[in-house]
Order: sequence, then structure tokens, then C-alpha cells
Amino acid sequence: MTNRLQDKVALIIGSARGIGKGIALRFAEEGARLVLADTEVEAGQATADELGVPFIRTDISQMSDAEAAVALAIGQYGRLDIIVQNAGIYPWQLIENTSADDWDRVMAVNLRGTFNASRAALVPMKAQGFGRMLYTSSITGPHVTSPGHGHYSASKAGINGFIRAAAIEFSGYGITVNGVEPGNILTEAIELHRGAAYIKNMEDSIPLGRLGSPRDVANAFLFLASDDASYITGTTIVVDGGQLLPEGNDFRLLPP
Repeated sequence: MTNRLQDKVALIIGSARGIGKGIALRFAEEGARLVLADTEVEAGQATADELGVPFIRTDISQMSDAEAAVALAIGQYGRLDIIVQNAGIYPWQLIENTSADDWDRVMAVNLRGTFNASRAALVPMKAQGFGRMLYTSSITGPHVTSPGHGHYSASKAGINGFIRAAAIEFSGYGITVNGVEPGNILTEAIELHRGAAYIKNMEDSIPLGRLGSPRDVANAFLFLASDDASYITGTTIVVDGGQLLPEGNDFRLLPP
């Protein structure tokens, strides 16, 4: 621990499990004062209790919920330095089977949620002349995709576009806007919904030979939240173990 976020106030949305919980744990190690938010009340409260921090049920697709989460952080600590919008959904659904309502729900959480988090956090960050806005994007959408992820891919590509626009608009207020693009990360959801065969297939396609951990992603968020990244805005960090690099499947060079 190097206290890179000592006494910084961070609101982490989508922090009950997986990547979001990993971010919360890592930020706490580095001295941040946290507020956690999620739609999963039981798991979210358990993570908050583990860290001894406040929790609020938050559906980030609703602006009123985003504003309430920010208000809790302000009420608890008097300021808001960092917001992480990690909440997202990724139902597997072929485009031909996707209804307009299905599409809108993914966009509401993943993309409108990004907008809602920004608008809610902008008010206190603008007033204090400082802020870090951070978003979980993905390699899926901006770089690659697969069948069944049409709406998810579109939402994540949209997040990257929003990051660039917001970075320009908020730069004069001392606010930086960045994101992290995880590849395949070994979370509870991946183990539950994808299974061993999927995990093995992904491991075989990744040059580093393993799926990432939530902590791998959290370390990238930590860097972007810290003073080390004070001159970085409008960009994303890919955390994928080299998954984007190979031209094909036959890429491993074995020593003689």
C-alpha cells in the first residue's frame, strides 16, 4: 500500500461483486474513503460491511438514483473526488432475437448509466475544481465482438465515444475522464454463466495464458484515479492479457 488515494472520496457504482468489488477493495487499500452503490442490495451491503463504508441501492439507469448516490457521498464526506461507473449488463442475445425493449434496457444501464453518473458527479466536481470520472468499457465493442453481443458491443463502443467528448468538455473544470477496457476477467458471473469450456477456450486465446482477475482491472482504475494520471484524459487502458494481439490461434512460440 502506498496511500495513492489517501482521503480521496470515491463513489463506486456496480461494486457488489466481481470487478466493482475488486476496485472497491483496491481503492480502500490505498486510503480512499468509499461509498458503494449497486442494484444487488444483499451482496452490495455485504461488501460495504466488509469495508466499513456506506452502501446505497442504485439503479444507474435512473438519474434520480445517480444523484442520490452522489448526494450520499457528499453528505458523508463533504466532497466527491472520484466516481467509477462499473455497473453493466450483458445478456447473451442474437440480434434477430433482440426486441426493442431488450436493446433499450442494455443501453439504459450501460450507456445512459455512464451519462447519468457523469451528470450527477459533475456538479460537485465542477464546484471543487477537481475530479476523476472513470468508466468500465470493454474490448468487446471498441475492438472485437462475438455473436450474441450486439447491444452490449454497441453500448461499450458508445462509452468510449462519450469518454472522449466528456474529457474535452470537462477539462476546464480540472476533471479528467478515462476508462478501462477489460478483456476476459474471471468473475463469479463468468464462472456461473459461461462455464469451464468457455474459460478454457478463452485461456487458449490469451497470450498470457489466463483470464484476468478483478484486481488486474482494479490496478488500472487505481492508476487513472491517482495523481500519477493527472495529465491523462479522454483515453482507455486495455487490460486483456494480450488477447487483442494475435492474428490467429497459432501464436505460441515454444522454446526449442
